[in-house]
Amino acid sequence: MTTILVTGGTGTLGRLVTERLRTDGHEVRVLSRHSEPYAVDLREGGSGLNAALTGVDTVVHCATTQRGGDERSAANLIAAARRAGATHLVYISIVGVDRVPLGYYRSKYAVEKLVAESGIGWTVLRATQFHDLVVQMLRALAKLPVVVLPAHASDQPVEVAEVADRLAELAQGAPAGRVPDMGGPEVRTFASLARAYLGATGRRRAVVNVPLAGRTYRAFRAGGHLAPEHAVGEGTFEEYLEGRFGHREGGRRRG
Repeated sequence: MTTILVTGGTGTLGRLVTERLRTDGHEVRVLSRHSEPYAVDLREGGSGLNAALTGVDTVVHCATTQRGGDERSAANLIAAARRAGATHLVYISIVGVDRVPLGYYRSKYAVEKLVAESGIGWTVLRATQFHDLVVQMLRALAKLPVVVLPAHASDQPVEVAEVADRLAELAQGAPAGRVPDMGGPEVRTFASLARAYLGATGRRRAVVNVPLAGRTYRAFRAGGHLAPEHAVGEGTFEEYLEGRFGHREGGRRRG
């Protein structure tokens, strides 16, 4: 069995990837800013990163932040992986990073390029948004009496555990370049997702769709972040809500 390093290994996705790889018998090191013995800030690099990569064959790069620094973190990780002689770098990205002009997406796309040009065998998987991220967004919006949503926009949420399974599978295989995208089972309007969430949590809110302006909104409205041709996920949004919040009257899909 190989030695595998998972960056962001205490996060929502990285924790599950780590569990699956360990279940399959691999030695897995977890790299995170606050997780010993490999507590490393990738943006800083240094001797701790070199130590974490010593003897590592494969790196699964799940660490990310919307506060900036992903490109610098990836550059430090790649340099250290080359020094350590790692042979496979697996990166999780987002569907639409090359089509949606959002700052975070542009950063993820730049990291994809760094990975592809690293000189290390590489694999990149793009996935649609996780169910829990959609719920985080809707929870924030539902704090107001009216849930205001972008008109004519949809999403395709996917179960994070299924993405973890796919990443673990890829990490145990040979470098494959950019593999087919991974999308959730359904393309849903934001209004439909919001009503399902409100029903599951027992909230009563009006849902209002408002047209927006700008290139980013146009890209989302055009479905640049969707992968309907790769709807390989199985877990639905309602199933996720049921598992997280339990059954409530009115929690079934509407719209």
